[in-house]
Amino acid sequence: MQEHPSSAQIEAATAAFRMLADPTRLRLMWLLTSGEYDVTSLAERLEASRPLVSQHLAKLRMTGLVHTRREGRRVLYRARDTHVRTLITEAFFHAGHEVTGKPRHDD
Repeated sequence: MQEHPSSAQIEAATAAFRMLADPTRLRLMWLLTSGEYDVTSLAERLEASRPLVSQHLAKLRMTGLVHTRREGRRVLYRARDTHVRTLITEAFFHAGHEVTGKPRHDD
């Protein structure tokens, strides 16, 4: 039998889901599951302003969903780890079933 999550785990998961409830942040996370991007590249891909993208990235980073590294003067962003990438990928697979009506895998 699986253990119940701790209160701290519930709070962390709630914070993560709260961050992912925003369409811009979810689009950012989708891009960041496939590689590293700087703010300018992300803003261009999303057709959004750099300040807006920066604000969203700061929130995602604060929640532990995004990791950064420096490359010269640029800061590169990416999804934090395999757990986060899997969460985002599975959310979009689920959405695909909802939108297209394709049968579920376990039905």
